[in-house]
Amino acid sequence: MSHSRPGRLRRLGLQAFQRLPARPSYALIRLGTPTFSLGAIALIEYDGRTLALRQTHRRGDSLPGGLVDRHEHPADAVRREVLEETGLTIDPGDVVATVFETRLRHIDVIFRVVCDAEPMVAPASEATGFRWLLPHEWTDIDVATARILHAAGAVHDRPVAGRLLQTTE
Repeated sequence: MSHSRPGRLRRLGLQAFQRLPARPSYALIRLGTPTFSLGAIALIEYDGRTLALRQTHRRGDSLPGGLVDRHEHPADAVRREVLEETGLTIDPGDVVATVFETRLRHIDVIFRVVCDAEPMVAPASEATGFRWLLPHEWTDIDVATARILHAAGAVHDRPVAGRLLQTTE
């Protein structure tokens, strides 16, 4: 028995699952799969620098964003969080990267906002200050911010296509 040749019990289970309506099947999937928390983060850039916030709940510099509420889309969450923390109203555009931290069961969805003029940042909520940093100036950061910035560095690189490693005969 294997995934390519499932046993009789597995085949029966898959056939029964196939007949289920969508809601019950998704409920069963959720019961058997891990849950993750989801964050939405903004890279707000101006003149080659990225907006860094000082926040009461983080050590060092961090990025604007936060957790996505239940039934909220990440783009809506990042709009909400950026407005709360900086006073800026943004159009987040498309997702530019995602970061999966499987050990912590957390995913961050990253958006990139490029500004033509320096925005008037008004730190609020948990944000107590801000500054604009060049990539090499991000030195006083926590592990989560480092993970996000590492993924953000790949945003400027050309994506590498996958490749077939082995064929089955």
